[in-house]
Amino acid sequence: MQVVAGTEALIFDCDGTLVDSLPLYLAAWLEALKIKGGLDVSSDWFFSRRGYSEGMVLSELEKTRGVALDRAAIMAATREGVRNRLPGVKQNVPVVALVREWVGRLPLAVASSGSREVVEASLAAIGLLEVFDAIVTIEDVGRPKPAPDIYLLAAKRLGVEPSCCLVFEDSNEGLEAAHAAGMSAQDVRSWSDFREGM
Repeated sequence: MQVVAGTEALIFDCDGTLVDSLPLYLAAWLEALKIKGGLDVSSDWFFSRRGYSEGMVLSELEKTRGVALDRAAIMAATREGVRNRLPGVKQNVPVVALVREWVGRLPLAVASSGSREVVEASLAAIGLLEVFDAIVTIEDVGRPKPAPDIYLLAAKRLGVEPSCCLVFEDSNEGLEAAHAAGMSAQDVRSWSDFREGM
């Protein structure tokens, strides 16, 4: 992937873009929903909601199942489950190589609908925590992707106009958010080459 002329900053989603965390989230969510919520959810249902924030997943479950869930307990159990599985997380080799190529040459940010705790632990697991100039997560904004808030705040923290940012994403919600923020975006789903190691 070539970075087009005029690009002044690169912004990366985390889950599914930099790291293959979806299998970790799947296992953690299914376990937390069963233990803390008494719900059995299929992996297909979960995978079809790729890119959803924790709140969006829980809202949809409450609506479709007609239940009130203990959101705090489920989210805490899910995050703990993901953290416990992170030592085996795989990096997306082509995207991580792009990050390493541009460190120190352009401002770099991560913008994720995930929690700061899990995003930072994921980046640390693949040796990238210290390379980003800004990390923006769901705790920093009021609305998750597909709202543009996360990307707009990342551009602001980098001191770059949104129109000069190039985003790397793996979900429809994330691509929609980047475009709504007035940014160019690259869909990395076709680049997926997840491997262990740093």
